[in-house]
Amino acid sequence: MEISGIISAIVIGLVIGVLGRLVVPGRQHIGALWTIVVGIVAALLGSAIAAGLGVADTKGPDWIEWLIQIALAAVGVAALDRSRARR
Repeated sequence: MEISGIISAIVIGLVIGVLGRLVVPGRQHIGALWTIVVGIVAALLGSAIAAGLGVADTKGPDWIEWLIQIALAAVGVAALDRSRARR
């Protein structure tokens, strides 16, 4: 993987993670680094799920893929927040 691919994965992960945090109600007690990690994982899993469903490559914006990624990020942020709150 080239450096541009790594940088773009971080940027996309940041955007997906922040959007996932906005979907989850209340205040989350996780840091920015965890938000990026959750966003990157959600972006990768969301892309794989969208490809499996056949909605990854469409004409124009891939709204369904974005929605899947944001939903996965919201679930990830909520799960990580709950696991950290129990400590």
